[in-house]
Amino acid sequence: MKGRIFSVVGSMLLLTVCSKGNQSSAAPAASPTAAPTTAPAAPAASSAAGGTITGKVKFTGTAPRNPTIDMSEEAACKSKYKTTPTEENVVAGAANSLANVFVYVKSGVPAGQKFTPPTTPVVINQDGCRYHPHVFGIMVGQPFEIDNSDPVLHNIKAIAKANRPFNVSQPSAGMKTTRPPFTAPEVMVNLECNVHGWMKAFLGVRPDPFYAVSKDDGSFTISGLPPGTYTIEAWHEKFGTQTATVTIAGTESKTANFTFAAH
Repeated sequence: MKGRIFSVVGSMLLLTVCSKGNQSSAAPAASPTAAPTTAPAAPAASSAAGGTITGKVKFTGTAPRNPTIDMSEEAACKSKYKTTPTEENVVAGAANSLANVFVYVKSGVPAGQKFTPPTTPVVINQDGCRYHPHVFGIMVGQPFEIDNSDPVLHNIKAIAKANRPFNVSQPSAGMKTTRPPFTAPEVMVNLECNVHGWMKAFLGVRPDPFYAVSKDDGSFTISGLPPGTYTIEAWHEKFGTQTATVTIAGTESKTANFTFAAH
């Protein structure tokens, strides 16, 4: 879906634009009994000085039901769930909040400004035959680590256009693979498992640290922005994209809220 751009006037921006597989079950998706070994990847720390954009992502209408996952042939994975696991296409929270939305500065960062990527790797873990995290970001040049916490064969495949695709097999639990860093910005890189068709994740590769992923309550924060006018894009795997224009002066904070139409 094509986004729409709105200018922020004052300190508040509100966007409201109308915006896999097995059987169906309602969102939010069920989680493994044990907590995932990796938390959603946070962007690299930006300068403490600068402006901040905060906001919440919501949706209107009724959230579509997430497909249930048949793990009958993977007992080791199935045993990690108290209830029938589902895909994570739409993770809805209270008051129609929307998680797993990748929000980033699409344009406006001063030309020629360079950002040093962290040396700490971003980690994706295969646990309970699902990817953790499901949506996340990484900087160009930052190490990328793939872990397997399941005693089953996984095969992670990166479907990329601006970056080099790859295919990594991990046949047993405890395996860790560090991939060469991504070399170009790309939103988004699709990650899939050739063995388990329901396993999908989405990775945003950025040249700067100005990105975030909405939490369960739909909230996000992008900080450390130098003064300027920015195009902010919010990406969701099912509902498409929304864009907004935000102007930052000094160290002020602005609010940008996004509302998608469920379909």
